[in-house]
Amino acid sequence: MDIVIRAAVVFVLLWFVLRVSGKRQVTQLSAFELILLVTLGDLISQTVLQEDLSLTGGTLAVATFTLLSVLLSWLSWRFRRSRRLLEGEPTILVKDGHVDDAVLRYERLPVDDVLAAAREHGVRDLAAVDLMVLEADGTFSVFTRSDAGAPDDPPRRGSDVS
Repeated sequence: MDIVIRAAVVFVLLWFVLRVSGKRQVTQLSAFELILLVTLGDLISQTVLQEDLSLTGGTLAVATFTLLSVLLSWLSWRFRRSRRLLEGEPTILVKDGHVDDAVLRYERLPVDDVLAAAREHGVRDLAAVDLMVLEADGTFSVFTRSDAGAPDDPPRRGSDVS
C-alpha cells in the first residue's frame, strides 16, 4: 500500500510539473530536455520503489530539476544571447541543391537522413532544394525553389476573424 501512495504522490507532482512547464512534442525536445526526462524517470523510480527511502528526497530532486529547467527556459527567453548556448542554433545542410558534407560530418548526420527529411517534405530530388536547415530542436525545414514567394495564407495572430 505504501508504494501505491508514493506512486500517487509522485504522479500528482509530475502532472503539476508538466502542466507548469508547458506542452512540447517529443520530437521537439532539446538534448537537455531529453536528459532531464530520463533523469526524472530514474529519480521517480527510486522514489516510488523506495530505493531512496525518502519521499521528501525524491520530491526535492524532482523540484530541483524542474526549477533548473524553468530557470534555463527563462534565461533563454530573457537573454537573447544565451539562446545559442542553451538551445543551439539552426544549421544549413543543403544550399542551392548542394549538400554540405562538412556540416553533415560535424552534425554526425548521414545523407540518408537528409534524403528522408526531403521526402517527408515532398521533395524527390535535392537539386530542387533551395535551402534545408537542421533546426535547433532537431527538425528539418526545407525550402524549394518554388517556395520563393510569400505564403498563400500568412499566419494570423489573435482570434480568427472572418
